[in-house]
Amino acid sequence: MDWSAPALLSSVSESSFRNLCCYGAGIAGNVFAFVLFISPLPTFRRIVRNGSTEQFSAMPYIYSLLNCLICMWYGLPFVSYGVVLVATVNSIGAAFQLAYTALFIAFADAKQRLKVSGLLVGVFLVFGLIMYVSLALFDHKTRQTFVGYLSVASLICMFASPLSIINMVIRTKSVEYMPFYLSLSMFLMSLSFFAYGVLLHDFFIYIPNGIGTVLGVIQLLLYAYFSKGSREEGRRPLLVTHT
Repeated sequence: MDWSAPALLSSVSESSFRNLCCYGAGIAGNVFAFVLFISPLPTFRRIVRNGSTEQFSAMPYIYSLLNCLICMWYGLPFVSYGVVLVATVNSIGAAFQLAYTALFIAFADAKQRLKVSGLLVGVFLVFGLIMYVSLALFDHKTRQTFVGYLSVASLICMFASPLSIINMVIRTKSVEYMPFYLSLSMFLMSLSFFAYGVLLHDFFIYIPNGIGTVLGVIQLLLYAYFSKGSREEGRRPLLVTHT
């Protein structure tokens, strides 16, 4: 092994550059994720203005809350070391999803209010069970594997949710239901966390975000292919459930 001063300086320099790139990718992922978290604001401004949830569904926010809680737990030192930026982005995301769900409950009719409240309680019960099992039954290494696979499954399901939108775009030959900036933010967030996971050699981060990156590329390519035709046809806008 070469312990000469130039070799040591080169090693330190490479390590510092790698850490800087890793930190930069994580910060970028947090920024792009924040754009996604605030994207439902127009929907909730409409709900508050009209005093009704109309035909919108709370399920995307309920599921996103559970996903954020699981991924936040994975990023905390109780489970994983050195992935604090995963914990920060998902704690912020959980706060947003909880606020959206609370607003939905406040403006829903009695039947929907009861249903969504029950689902919200169920989310916290499931998350509490995951926390208890991972802390009580596993050592740190096994706990990371257990929660890691849960987070991978949850993230893959989340990234797969736009498949229905992709199918609609292909079927209708219109990008009306696939906002460009939302698709772009999803792609950039996935790409950033994919790089973050690769630089950290963390399988549980780079695998689901790699899948998200591929799906993001598909959405952007479809947008580029169908957007011209959509503008020319000028399809009539419809009320659709936020996803």
